[in-house]
Amino acid sequence: MNKDELKGKAEKAKGYVKEETGEAIGDRDLEAQGRDERAAGAAREKLGKAREKVGEAVEDLGERIKGE
Repeated sequence: MNKDELKGKAEKAKGYVKEETGEAIGDRDLEAQGRDERAAGAAREKLGKAREKVGEAVEDLGERIKGE
């Protein structure tokens, strides 16, 4: 797991708390802000996963080149 994945997970959790708090106290702005943070966190987490996969593919390619 890389930094982007970790930060994305943290941002999603923070957004979830804000969204639920906003819902509980009837603050639609806080609720919307939480939803936005959750979406941004999910996007960042996916970016981190994609970067990790690209890195693995580059490593595999390097190993294939060395093996030839």
